Amino acid sequence: MPRNKHLRPVTAVVGALALASTLTACGGDSAASDAKVVTVYSADGLKGENGDGWYDQVFKDFEKETGIEVKYVEGGSGEMVQRAVREKTNPQADVLVTLPPFIQQADGKGLLQKYAPEGSDQVDGADKAADATWTSVVNNYFGFVYNKKELSQAPTTWEELLDGRYENKLQYSTPGVAGDGTAVLIKAFHDFGGKDAALEYLKKLQTNNVGPSASTGKLAPKVDKGELLVANGDVQMNYAQSKDMPNLGIWFPRATGKATDGAGKPTTFALPYAAGLVTKGPHTENGRKLLDYMLTAKAQRQVSEIGGGFSAREDIKATDANAIALSKLMDGVEVFEPDWADIDKNLTTYVEDWKSATGS
Repeated sequence: MPRNKHLRPVTAVVGALALASTLTACGGDSAASDAKVVTVYSADGLKGENGDGWYDQVFKDFEKETGIEVKYVEGGSGEMVQRAVREKTNPQADVLVTLPPFIQQADGKGLLQKYAPEGSDQVDGADKAADATWTSVVNNYFGFVYNKKELSQAPTTWEELLDGRYENKLQYSTPGVAGDGTAVLIKAFHDFGGKDAALEYLKKLQTNNVGPSASTGKLAPKVDKGELLVANGDVQMNYAQSKDMPNLGIWFPRATGKATDGAGKPTTFALPYAAGLVTKGPHTENGRKLLDYMLTAKAQRQVSEIGGGFSAREDIKATDANAIALSKLMDGVEVFEPDWADIDKNLTTYVEDWKSATGS
């Protein structure tokens, strides 16, 4: 299962101002490499709104066990990679976590160095790079959300979203910027049987679309409040959010009859949080330790227990209440595997075609 997520203006959730000045001053400094700190650039979704997310628990436990402080910066998948590119000559991050196809993009730009974390041998080959530049730490799936209070039942097809009741009540995050926004294109290409048919549909959908959104994570609260009826998202993030958002429901549009496979069935694809060790990061050894910790059996069991996601390790068979609910949610949903090599190669073209079709 391949997997990845979102964009908003970069927010340094922990020590923003201090982080910028400290890391700039110490980049490449030998004393800095010995510091008890590790810096993570990550797509949003794994840190809880109330400090109750998977990252919150994992970072707390890691700091307690190792004495290494985690500095955390989050934003959209594309933005995190773009930031790392800008800093390539003076890297500020040690670990990069982002969604496909942005993790492949980061790899292709030389941002990631080879490192196979302990436990990565239990990660499926489709969920990690063959040359060990990245590996999934949390598995996940693309999906949509709807307001359960305003809608008696979830939509089932893409075509339903063209109805007038969704005018200015529908929004999806920006392809090429947000990981889940890019996933809208990927799923539409699959479900409509090709790019042209998908873009023709998305052009029609623009009538109801509120407009661009840099962050997928900000859409769910709007759906819960009824400001929107439908938005895109992903299962892990939205399931975790639903604990505090009672009106939030998850659904998967069905493929059309033109789709190459899964026609007539609700479909999705894996969109994992994939992590890699940043090339020439200021605290590389600490980055290795954090990656190892993320894939420990303890941390991986917490993926569903706390994070509402799916363990990246095949040997972890979660049986907690969240795992059971997630399994039920995915029952009957057709999972397809995108051609990530094609998407990585042609993403810029696809995004430009989407902009042209929708006038975005």
